Amino acid sequence: MVRPVIRRLSNHVVDLIAAGEVVERPAAALKELVENALDAGATRLEVILRGGGCELIEVSDNGRGMEAEELPLAVERHCTSKLPDDDLTAIKTLGFRGEALPSIGASARLFLTSRTETADTAWELSVQGGIVEGPVPSAGAVGTRVVVRDLFFATPARRKFLKTARVEGNHAETVMRRVALSAPDCAITFIMDGREIFSLPPQDIRRRVASVLNVPEDGLLAVDEQRGAMRLSGYICGPGETRRTGNGQFMLVNHRPVMDPILRTAIRVAYRPVIEKGRFPVLLLHLQLPLDRVDVNVHPAKTELRFADEAEVRAFVIGAVGRALARSAGEGGGIQADLGIIGRRASAIGQRVPGSSYSYDHTGATQTPPVDFGFGTSVRRFPSSSPSPVGEPLPSMRDQTPVSGLEEGQRHYAASAGWDSTTGECGEVLPSPVEESQTAQPLGVPIGQIHATYILSIAPDGDLILTDQHAAHERLTHERLRARFAEGTVRAQALLMPEVVDLPHGSAEALAQCAEELARFGLEIEPFGTGSILVRSLPAPLSGSDVAGLLRDVAEELVQMPDLPARQTDSLDGRFEAIMARMACHGSIRAGRILKQEEMEALLRGMEQHPRANTCPHGRPTWLKLDKDGLEKLFGRTK
Repeated sequence: MVRPVIRRLSNHVVDLIAAGEVVERPAAALKELVENALDAGATRLEVILRGGGCELIEVSDNGRGMEAEELPLAVERHCTSKLPDDDLTAIKTLGFRGEALPSIGASARLFLTSRTETADTAWELSVQGGIVEGPVPSAGAVGTRVVVRDLFFATPARRKFLKTARVEGNHAETVMRRVALSAPDCAITFIMDGREIFSLPPQDIRRRVASVLNVPEDGLLAVDEQRGAMRLSGYICGPGETRRTGNGQFMLVNHRPVMDPILRTAIRVAYRPVIEKGRFPVLLLHLQLPLDRVDVNVHPAKTELRFADEAEVRAFVIGAVGRALARSAGEGGGIQADLGIIGRRASAIGQRVPGSSYSYDHTGATQTPPVDFGFGTSVRRFPSSSPSPVGEPLPSMRDQTPVSGLEEGQRHYAASAGWDSTTGECGEVLPSPVEESQTAQPLGVPIGQIHATYILSIAPDGDLILTDQHAAHERLTHERLRARFAEGTVRAQALLMPEVVDLPHGSAEALAQCAEELARFGLEIEPFGTGSILVRSLPAPLSGSDVAGLLRDVAEELVQMPDLPARQTDSLDGRFEAIMARMACHGSIRAGRILKQEEMEALLRGMEQHPRANTCPHGRPTWLKLDKDGLEKLFGRTK
């Protein structure tokens, strides 16, 4: 057998190997090109794709441009203008490796046209399969235009592994949305297969987030917190706006778009109490920290990072996002009711609109009586004191004059607007009482129940509010249980016979290191030989659980993320949340129970004061809002 001899690979093969790392797919090439444009100071960016980027990627910017003598260096490996002092600990630009253009040129047909502000002409250079030609004079505006054709034509094996044009195009669109969120001051136009996907002018960050994430501006919750040298800013959507995938989550670290598992874990933990399992939040978060506290030189794609203190970053993000989400129902977050389907007119004469109250013949006469929507009689009584908290004794109902809930609601808000109920005339509008009532009672005055399940109330601004009485009370009960668990240790349930759980050595060590923390939550363990853990007690709420399965799940997460507190692992925290949710469910007002006026009002006032009251513990909404525009659409006044 002939002994293989060590030899130096040709530059072309080295380029092809590097191209496989840097340019994994068309979206990766696109990412490198647009980041180069932003590093060059571009304030206007136009991107054109065909065939998902396999046929054509064209990126034009109005940045600083390059001189003729710089173009050959731009396509030579490890040549860059972004590390003037060769310091890899203080990287301020998006790119810095000097690998993107050489990698693209090695596997595709690359054309560069660039012109600086002081140059009389533009210069063009081409690289096809690693062969460089030029530069030569060319026509072109100030800035740089990069055209990539036939990606991977020089590496046909790689091209065979690409997905369909539609899938590759979706990846490219995600890249462009990340770029758009990272550079709100830049005008960006993105065209794919002749269709304009989006065209964004320079915008403030809030408008850019609303545009890119496709959510209403008033549905965004601002996040802006600082701890020492770290700052977290951005916008998140409440639990009413979630997606089936994580494609609506965008994260920046020092203005760099990233897909970091530490940040994703922190977001998942922060949202866990308020969204349904299997749903993902929608957000843009920007973490800024000293450059020497984060290492971006860990992956060719530069989307993965290493933090100097991962536990500190994770705890900071969990806390900041959790505080932004911990808003009462009175601080916004309700879900806009989409009842437009009810108001759609029948397509044929005499056809009954599903969900409507009447059907008509060709003369317009009523053919069927109104449908009973389940409204119960509402009586408003005036207690001598403020409403009692839910679950406590309510004021006496005797010797109080019943008044229509709708009538009282009209009185309550008409008085704030200067309405004289005795003369039927409206005097001078008094803004202060309206503002006070909106602040004090944003969920409005209850005027009745629907199907003994949903509380109907009128908000100070006239909007209709529908509240699910069981879901709302379930959330309030759940919050009280959480507070009790947070105040002290969880009661432990000793096992009649301590159980030995065999684990891989690393898993057993990870659990042993967290033994003190786990004991505070009632899970008492101790090492038992090599690779085994002895379990002496379980948290009382988890008694009867699969002990071995619980420990294996917790240990697996701790091994993957050693700095993650055991209490925040999905396995342990998720089970606590599920059990508390079940306890809250059984201890809450049931659907179908007729409530007194004081009980309805106490429930609404409690929601306005408690955090996370916009969703129940299972992530479902507790209240919906129908505003004037929605009503006018239902009645056909507007479209």
